[in-house]
Amino acid sequence: MTKRALVSVSDKAGIVAFAGKLQDLGWEIISTGGTKTALDAAGVATIAIDDVTGFPEMMDGRVKTLHPKIHGGLLARRDLATHLSAMADHDIAPIDLVVVNLYPFKETILKPDVTYADAVENIDIGGPSMLRSAAKNHASVTVIVDPLDYELVLSELSENGETTYATRQQLAAKVFRHTAAYDALIADYFTGQVGVDKPEKLTLTYELKQPMRYGENPQQEADFYEAALPTAYSIAQAQQLNGKALSFNNIRDADAAIRIIRDFTAPTVVALKHMNPCGIGTAETIEGAWDYAYAADPVSIFGGIVVLNRQVDAATAEKMHAIFLEIIIAPSYTEEALTILTTKKKNLRLLALDFAQAKASEKEKEVTGVLGGLLVQNQDTSVELQESWELVSQRQPSPQEVAALEFAWTAVKYVKSNGIIITNDHQTLGVGPGQTNRVASVKIAIEQAADRLDGAVLASDAFFPFADNVEAIAKAGIKAIIQPGGSVRDQEAIEAADRHGIAMVFTGARHFRH
Repeated sequence: MTKRALVSVSDKAGIVAFAGKLQDLGWEIISTGGTKTALDAAGVATIAIDDVTGFPEMMDGRVKTLHPKIHGGLLARRDLATHLSAMADHDIAPIDLVVVNLYPFKETILKPDVTYADAVENIDIGGPSMLRSAAKNHASVTVIVDPLDYELVLSELSENGETTYATRQQLAAKVFRHTAAYDALIADYFTGQVGVDKPEKLTLTYELKQPMRYGENPQQEADFYEAALPTAYSIAQAQQLNGKALSFNNIRDADAAIRIIRDFTAPTVVALKHMNPCGIGTAETIEGAWDYAYAADPVSIFGGIVVLNRQVDAATAEKMHAIFLEIIIAPSYTEEALTILTTKKKNLRLLALDFAQAKASEKEKEVTGVLGGLLVQNQDTSVELQESWELVSQRQPSPQEVAALEFAWTAVKYVKSNGIIITNDHQTLGVGPGQTNRVASVKIAIEQAADRLDGAVLASDAFFPFADNVEAIAKAGIKAIIQPGGSVRDQEAIEAADRHGIAMVFTGARHFRH
């Protein structure tokens, strides 16, 4: 019996050559719509779908393949006499190969001017139905959803006259992944359209971006997946201009860096190490911002990641070239800067990123894996401006201290808890991250700031549980503190600040980062 293939694709890449070789191998080809037109024009003989079903396409093509003569041909088990008898009784011919890819729903909803009607019209119904029928019956039917698999199938058909069961099983698994991801995008789109914030089923789909050599440590396997609907301001969408492929830790650190700099509008440079900022500088020029960020901690920046929110010029490139850095991220680089940074540094990773989309990225939710589940939350993008602060001390901060407090409060949000940061109005001076008690973080930040405390201020990501923190800060000579407040011992901290003539501001908002 002559074997039949059903071919109906939106992505027509390679389909004419594939169908032509099928025809050469003696297969009959059933096709529909635009696919049939393309194959007929190329001289590949096809059978119209309505000649198989005896029923015309209708409703603008919405109904054409949802028919027993199609799905019976796909789902019938060749090893069951009852199925074969039913096929004979109802004049259903078997279909042994299905080549289908789906309406471009993802591409449609990514268009900036997409309408709801356009999105709905690009939800494929017949395609997923045929794919699922064929994949379910993979014991007998070969199903292709990815043009990359054309060559594999043709090779096996040419050599053996049929595909192997292992290949059909692999292709079926790919189909179910594909249709699941397709449905997940549709579900997510509709969930957003109707404004459901906490769906009872969370549908997420990601696409393999980059296999990794290993994970956080060499003994851990890892891969990098990107959201099916890409975020422009993300490491996944950054253009790599130089250097080795990013590692697992590189990607996590780079992601942390671009989150930090997103909060700064003036020319700013952020240096980061192990998910914590080790230097932040802001100035009138990007070179000046680099100088401040580097001077903040010239030891920790070694082997770190640097992100700049302005084009990298030659002068700044010369200074960065002088030290060992893992990654540099910026909106763009002058040709001269690129030449400087790539000279004798083939491994230095240079990334160009679309900073114009930075604010839009704040809408994306954070997903954190835990054993047996996921935690999902909004990003911490809140900014407590000076107008919302509460001055709780007798001493008021000076105008320069107010500017420094604003800078410090913006920066401390990205220090791992318990997080403490000491800054002036343009530069971090000491960072105390991730200690198990807050006074230890205070001491680390003070020690790092050392002899640069004149006019410095201190920010704490959460309240001080005891006044001993304020005592240590006073001893260092710092005269202004910004913190959320909210401790049952707030009054003790306020009294300690007043004893030492320290200005203390409460913001009313905590910024833990675990």
